[in-house]
Amino acid sequence: MKANAPKRKIFDAVDMLTEDTSARVQGEAEKGVQMLPVDQIEPYHKHPFHLYEGERLDDMVESIRNHGVLCPVIVQKKGKGYEMLSGHNRQNAAKLAGLVEIPAIVKTELTEEEAYVYVIETNVLQRSFSELKPSEQAAVMAEHCEKMCGSLRHDEIVKELEALTGKKDSRCGGHNGHRAKSRDIMAAEYGFSSRTAARMLRLNYLIPEFKKLVDEGRVALLAAVDMSFLEEGEQQAIWKLLNRQSLKLKPKAAAELRKHGGELTEEKIVEILDALSINKRSGNEGLNLKLPNSLCEKYFSGMENAEMASIVEQALDAWFSGKGAAYVQP
Repeated sequence: MKANAPKRKIFDAVDMLTEDTSARVQGEAEKGVQMLPVDQIEPYHKHPFHLYEGERLDDMVESIRNHGVLCPVIVQKKGKGYEMLSGHNRQNAAKLAGLVEIPAIVKTELTEEEAYVYVIETNVLQRSFSELKPSEQAAVMAEHCEKMCGSLRHDEIVKELEALTGKKDSRCGGHNGHRAKSRDIMAAEYGFSSRTAARMLRLNYLIPEFKKLVDEGRVALLAAVDMSFLEEGEQQAIWKLLNRQSLKLKPKAAAELRKHGGELTEEKIVEILDALSINKRSGNEGLNLKLPNSLCEKYFSGMENAEMASIVEQALDAWFSGKGAAYVQP
């Protein structure tokens, strides 16, 4: 940044680079940066990270509007266009800022594993691990644990990203040492017990809909782990049922569904959930029902709870005595 340039915040991979720093970027960055149309770059097909929202996104848009995108994104050629590897947030913010082109480094002939290293390591270098959502943490841990690339190629990519962003990997042990460590030691580095790390890694086997529920805190880790052992089709069927009926997946229900993995149909899922619900409501515990706001406003506006309960009771008495049957169309 020039000495007389205004100060600004540092954001994910939009860090200001001096001309000298840019010249030292390793690999293909030395061959030059291309200006690419933002609309010709597709998101990475397995992008595990959430885009920025709210104030963080607003700050990035303002920064790009004032300074442009000074740190190029990294893409790979795909058909007639390109696929983003590093820079999803910059691209999104650039669009919102009204930019039609974005500086980019184009990679060619990458393996699937090498491309994924770019996707993962960019976020590791730019953000604290603790900032990531559970599904994002799981993706980072899996990339390291599975050793998707040979350590040498992995380290070359990381060093290139470090030169490009001006940031160092803060994880313990260095690249080669980190790659060679066992899952147990890796878990300790990320602040997890071995058991929790193993559970976190299972999140990578969830369908996107369940990953979102975990990230939002609407599904507990133990329930998510049980879901991860089911086939994708079974997970989809369970999620659709839960979503349609506005139900919450409890760990006990998830454990029971896992026992029947491989044989779960919608009817079987309903049977299992109904059985657990009936057992839960046995005795004199009672049942809490929620009515849509539209019905409350239509029928119960201004009433006290006791009066509302009385009306509901009368309506149910009429229904189950047969008086309500006339109102049901065949």
